[in-house]
Amino acid sequence: MDLPADAHVHSEWSWDTGGPVPENAGRMAAMCLQAQRIGLPAIAFTEHLDFDGRVRFDPQDLLPQQQKYLDDDGHLILPPFDVDGYLDSIDRCRHRFPDLRILTGVEFGQPHLFEEEARRLLDLGALDRVNGSLHTLRDGDDRAEPGTLFRTWAPDDVITAYLLEVPRMVDGSETIAVVTHLDYAARSWPADTAGPFDPRRYEELFRAAMRAVAASGRALEMNTRRLWPWLPQWWAEEGGRAITFGSDAHDALAPETIARNFPEAMAMAEHFGFRPGRRPEDFWTR
Repeated sequence: MDLPADAHVHSEWSWDTGGPVPENAGRMAAMCLQAQRIGLPAIAFTEHLDFDGRVRFDPQDLLPQQQKYLDDDGHLILPPFDVDGYLDSIDRCRHRFPDLRILTGVEFGQPHLFEEEARRLLDLGALDRVNGSLHTLRDGDDRAEPGTLFRTWAPDDVITAYLLEVPRMVDGSETIAVVTHLDYAARSWPADTAGPFDPRRYEELFRAAMRAVAASGRALEMNTRRLWPWLPQWWAEEGGRAITFGSDAHDALAPETIARNFPEAMAMAEHFGFRPGRRPEDFWTR
């Protein structure tokens, strides 16, 4: 079976990738070249669209190229998304790689909180894909990522707060088409102190979040950084009708991250009744 689109990829236009590589050729071009090499028919560059302002981060959770955005108080000052630069890069790559379908998009962080700000910056409706992501949670007067919160909150509290916020994100946003990486908080689970992450411990919370996404008519992303068979299973059981596949690739110097684990993810999706659409970028549905 042909590969579907990789519908969640970041280039130099996302603040956390470290800028253009290699030799200033650009991450986007390098990623398109790799997509072409592996026979990927379509790729969506869904750059970070964030408006949190100041986000509290533990420096240990940041790569060196990301730490430059930290202020003296340990807050990340997120730079604005360069819409014009991004669209110009898309146009140049479309001309350079005419056989690769290159889609526009954003990964909109906390869309239920910042939709007005996003609409002032760009026309979300003109993009091919708008992914919605929950990256931060409120912590007093700050917002912080789960990896930082695990250092001061009980692990159960982090996972619970994250999954309870997902329905609020879904209900509070009109623009997103896909909810990404529902396991985002679990990525930074402190296994060294809390033991291995057991999704069954939070099954009802995951299922409730999935029911909210399904009721809204959105698709759920199979984020292939880590494959969990329970995710498409519970999604199907809770009424989910559509999925997308996303590598969440950030590193153009590690080309294997493009469409990573896609054959395995496709097999899982098929097992639970999802089938491809007519075009590579179409949702898989059941």
